Amino acid sequence: MQANEPTPKELRRVVFASVIGATIEWYDFFLYGIVAGIVFNKLYFPVDDPVVSTLLAYTTFAIGFVARPLGGVIFGHFGDKIGRKNMLVMTLMIMGVATVLIGLLPTYEQVGILAPILLLLLRIAQGIGIGGEWGGAVLMAYEYAPAHKRGFYASLPQIGLAIGLCLASGVTAVASLLPEEDFMSWGWRIAFIASLLLVAVGLYIRLKIMETPEFMKVKATQTESKLPFADLIKGYPRNILLGMGARYIDGVFFNVFAVFSIVYLSKYVNMPRTTALWLVTAAAFVMIGSIPVFGRLSDRWGRPKTYGIGALLLALITFPAFWMMGTGDPLIAGLALVVPLGIVYAICYGPEAALFSDLFDSRVRYTGISFVYQFSGIFASGITPIIATYLISKNDGDPALLAGYVVFAALVSMVSAFAIKRPVGER
Repeated sequence: MQANEPTPKELRRVVFASVIGATIEWYDFFLYGIVAGIVFNKLYFPVDDPVVSTLLAYTTFAIGFVARPLGGVIFGHFGDKIGRKNMLVMTLMIMGVATVLIGLLPTYEQVGILAPILLLLLRIAQGIGIGGEWGGAVLMAYEYAPAHKRGFYASLPQIGLAIGLCLASGVTAVASLLPEEDFMSWGWRIAFIASLLLVAVGLYIRLKIMETPEFMKVKATQTESKLPFADLIKGYPRNILLGMGARYIDGVFFNVFAVFSIVYLSKYVNMPRTTALWLVTAAAFVMIGSIPVFGRLSDRWGRPKTYGIGALLLALITFPAFWMMGTGDPLIAGLALVVPLGIVYAICYGPEAALFSDLFDSRVRYTGISFVYQFSGIFASGITPIIATYLISKNDGDPALLAGYVVFAALVSMVSAFAIKRPVGER
């Protein structure tokens, strides 16, 4: 074993730190999305029309995605110049503090227009934090892993999304068991304030890991990029566009089936909100196991092929899934979420981190994957709940238009994934 080659123990420690940090970040971020349509629309955007208030609440949800590219460029820049580890500690702190403060925020009834303004600012802080977090977390695992196992190891931090969603929806579901008045006044706040404990654990673990071997080689040879973003745009325009195209279905499908589905089931299918939350929790729990399976499969099949097949399957399963949810039967609706979201979606999300990391060399990789993932997230993720709310209300509760939009996104991603060539390091 070479001196600079990480030991199995070091690799396990890095992967664990990446998973823990990603879990915290996604828990914080998706907790906001889940609560936006059932709490924030009433406490921070009280208007006569419930559709308008929900759209306003989801607008602040979208603002977080608009802020994410800024965080990706900022932390990607310093991550490619200074190192991955330090940026991960900073992003975790930003995200954690913003989430706890949301849990302590006064309502519109208490402080008037100041309440939604402060909520918006904290949401922007969340977006900046996770904009830098995701790229650093997956890179730590990707750059530490053996070349023939990068799909598997880079998929492990992706589990953080499933665990974070599972925790966010599960905690919200438990809080929803409270009487409606108690839940709306203080019950929902517990989930946000509890983030403080997760952040403390995450910081303790992350401070103990070392910098990645690939970045240490860049530093040792003094080949760091002076302006990573400029070099990225100049050197990889095709890869940027294909990566963003592939990312489209990830953001659309997740935010329709994991975030908007709770509003759809409770408002248009008349399913109890707590039941809808538990169904999403079950899908997230299944996803925890399926993500690494497809990450490992991508090491055998190739990342573009695996991702492209996953996008095609998502296109095929969307209309049947909405029909099953529309029955209102908890078991059938549960299958309509668990199979598409918990299994089929993971065919794309598992290999995604390695797929994007393959697109760029180590000098600009932090900036590259952060920009591709976060900038495309504005359109793929941030505005999806707004589009979903509009399409459902425009069609009198019929999900056909929304399902058609999801299928369109899936086909765009499929074509983009199949157009991606071999990894930069292998050409």
